Amino acid sequence: MPIIRRYEKNPILTKEDVPYPVATVHNAGITRYNDRYIMIFRSHLTSGRSILGLAESDDGFRFTVTEKPFMTPATQGIFQVYEEYGIEDPRITCIDGEYLITYSAYSRYGARIALAKTRDFNKIERFALITEADYRNLVIFPEKIDGRYARLDRPHSGITPWSIWISYSPDLKYWGGSRLIMKPAQYHWDEMKIGPGAPPIKTDQGWLNIYHGVFQTMAGCVYRLGVALHDLTNPSIIRGVSDGWILQPEEEYEITGYVPNVVFTCGAVPESDGTLKIYWGAADTVMCVGTADINDLVDLCLKNPRAAV
Repeated sequence: MPIIRRYEKNPILTKEDVPYPVATVHNAGITRYNDRYIMIFRSHLTSGRSILGLAESDDGFRFTVTEKPFMTPATQGIFQVYEEYGIEDPRITCIDGEYLITYSAYSRYGARIALAKTRDFNKIERFALITEADYRNLVIFPEKIDGRYARLDRPHSGITPWSIWISYSPDLKYWGGSRLIMKPAQYHWDEMKIGPGAPPIKTDQGWLNIYHGVFQTMAGCVYRLGVALHDLTNPSIIRGVSDGWILQPEEEYEITGYVPNVVFTCGAVPESDGTLKIYWGAADTVMCVGTADINDLVDLCLKNPRAAV
C-alpha cells in the first residue's frame, strides 16, 4: 500500500474551477478556519506572472474558488518594488488565532520571502519582507520554541547544494540564530536540492517536516516529496530523515503539464483520526490531495533514516 493514498477524484482544482482568467492552479497553502478548509493557491496569469487565489471547502476535497483573487502584487511602497514580477507559493501557519502567510516575492532583484497576516481571510496586512534575496520555501512553526518564533527556509547557494536552514525571531520581523540543518544526499533521490514544503506538524515523536527533493535526470528534473522528523524542544536537531520518498510523479496530471514530473507541497492538515491530508501542486498545473497515517510517516523517519547532513 502506498504511503500517501491519492484521492480518487484528483485533481481537486484546475484552472477551469477559477472564475477569473488563469493558466494554472498549483502550490497551495492550506489551513483550517472556522471548521472549514482554506486553500490559498498560486496561479500563473497569461503573462507568466503569478497571483494568489483563495478556495474554501467543508471536507478538504471539494473546493470552491472565491470570485476575485486573494492577493495580487502590491502597487505601492516597498512591497511594490519586490513583488514586481509576481507572488508565489504561499504557506499558512496559525499562531494564537492569527494566520501567518509566507510567500515568495519576485522582482528584478531576485526572490525574497514576504509575510502577510490575517485573522479572517478578508482583511490582509502585508507585515514585512523577512529575508534578503535569494530565498524560497519558508515555513513557520505553528508554536513558539523557547519563547521565539521558528522557521525553516532554503536560501540559494552556489557553494553547497540548496539545503534547509532554521532561524528564530522574537517578533516575526527580525530573524537570526540561523544554521544549516539538512542537506541533499549525494546520488540520492533529493541530491540536487531540497526545501521545506508544508509547515511542520507536531507529533508525539517530534515535528514532522514534509519537504520536496529534486533529482536531475537526462530528461530534466523530477520533484518528489520526502519526510523528516525534528526534535520537539530543539528543532535544529533532526531525529531522522526517511531514506525513501513518500510521493513521486506517477499520474498523468503529475507527469505532464506546465512543468513536467513535479509533485510540490505547500500545506498539509492533520486530522483527529491520526491521518494527514497532504496537498500538492502537480506539474505546476493543477492541485491534488492525498491522505497518509501520521504514525507511518514518523516510522519512516525513525526506522529507515539517512543522514541529515
